Amino acid sequence: MSDLFFYGTLRHLPLLELVLGRPASKLEFAQATLKDHAVHSVQDQAFPMIVHEEGSLAKGLLLRGLSEEDQNRLVFYEGGFDYDLREQTVDLADGSISQALVFYPEPGLWNRGVLWSLQGWLDEWGAMTMLAAQEVMGFYGKVDAEKIARSFPSIRTRAWAKLAARQRATGDARDTAKDVIVHDRKPAYVNYFGMEEVALQHRQYDGSMGKVLNRSSLMQGSAVIVLPYDPVRDTVLLVEQFRAPIFLAEDPEPWMWEPVAGMIDPGETPEQAALREAEEEAQIALNRLEYAGGAYSSSGSSTEYLYLYVGLADLTKTIEDGGLATEGEDIRTQILPFSDFMDRVDSHGFKDLPLLAVAHWLARHRERLRG
Repeated sequence: MSDLFFYGTLRHLPLLELVLGRPASKLEFAQATLKDHAVHSVQDQAFPMIVHEEGSLAKGLLLRGLSEEDQNRLVFYEGGFDYDLREQTVDLADGSISQALVFYPEPGLWNRGVLWSLQGWLDEWGAMTMLAAQEVMGFYGKVDAEKIARSFPSIRTRAWAKLAARQRATGDARDTAKDVIVHDRKPAYVNYFGMEEVALQHRQYDGSMGKVLNRSSLMQGSAVIVLPYDPVRDTVLLVEQFRAPIFLAEDPEPWMWEPVAGMIDPGETPEQAALREAEEEAQIALNRLEYAGGAYSSSGSSTEYLYLYVGLADLTKTIEDGGLATEGEDIRTQILPFSDFMDRVDSHGFKDLPLLAVAHWLARHRERLRG
């Protein structure tokens, strides 16, 4: 049996319950502090870190008598943040002290930000973290912690996309709480993408519940699609890169000409992601974004939702070193006169569906943008 001191997100009892797989009423815990330590936010991340800081006091929660299974579940979850356990002496409110294990980040891995606030984190990241934790703990006992750690960035991206999906109502009066019955739902695969399987019934148009359907879905985050357009020169910019799924389909031409595209990171708006991706992939700064609509890319197989944009820019140069090496990207660009671009669209010279969608939107709105 072990005692652990929690200073960060696991002080949020619903998250702790989810990770441990049992209610807080079954846990023995007390308020505690750790001397000469402070809890800071981690730059560009949605979780905190603890650091040695003379004279400071880190507030936290001491959990007593955790079983080996409890500790295994905690290590599995915290492993995604590259944290390890160390023993420390903590002070309790009644004046006593206790030995406890504390999760510390790998030295030098993260850069500290401002002092961390539990309430501030709850307001900004609590809902996303709960969704991410549900996916993570769904794989407990099925994959090793190292695989989950590699998948954590994508898991958080998918959780952020689910929050956005919850706000995507268009006025349909049907209620999934009444019109869909879920018999079983389970995670089937996790890596860069996720896969979920579900057995469900949904209400049919005659009012009855249909038969049980067994379905699976590729679980993805939301993405932005940006076609850079220069209204003065009347040109568009395309990016080309190798696409593994096209290769796996045995298409002999897996190098695809596409718009700028990329996943929306946790904390980002679609507009922020669009501006960032234009700089990363094509090394251009967009002057303005024109929203061309949003839609699910393949609603029968994937959760991916695309935000489509035309980005107004000064298009004067092409590159052959675009993208991020850390993400394995190798991108080049080309600039085409609008007339040549549409000739290739009409002659079926492109294979990327989002490119075709944005091309047709641009054709309808081009005169307005040029004016």
